[in-house]
Amino acid sequence: MYDKLIDLLDAEGANYRVLDHAPEGRTDLVSELRGNALAQAAKCVVVMVKIGKRARRHVLAVVPGDRRVDLAGLKHLLGGSYAAFAPQDVAEALAGSASGTILPFTWHPDLELIVDPALVEQDELYFNAARLDRSIALSANDYVAITRPRFERIAEAGSTP
Repeated sequence: MYDKLIDLLDAEGANYRVLDHAPEGRTDLVSELRGNALAQAAKCVVVMVKIGKRARRHVLAVVPGDRRVDLAGLKHLLGGSYAAFAPQDVAEALAGSASGTILPFTWHPDLELIVDPALVEQDELYFNAARLDRSIALSANDYVAITRPRFERIAEAGSTP
């Protein structure tokens, strides 16, 4: 997945930097290693929302690192009856990388990208690059141009998931 990401960024002419650091997947700790503000970190969480009795939707929720995903808000936004963090195996299968290294990009047709607009108020975003020991610093404008995400207010105060 790392190579796929770099290929995409290069193909799009994105303004980015690769940062090597000690292995870490927790947003607050890896932000210290990289030297970025928590608000610049793209925290990526896969959420499962039940729609009716049998249907489910999976969302890649991307919020600033100093906030957490508003599960109730996502449930309401998608007209669901229940929302929770997706089981780790499901999240990793949909995202294509291990927990703690999930990218703020989606290539899986069953994983919808929703980004909190507060994230792109920063000039540059930081995220683990599908590896615990390497991160990307990416221009926020380039991120938006490449991903064309759905923007919704899905973050609430607090720095837990």
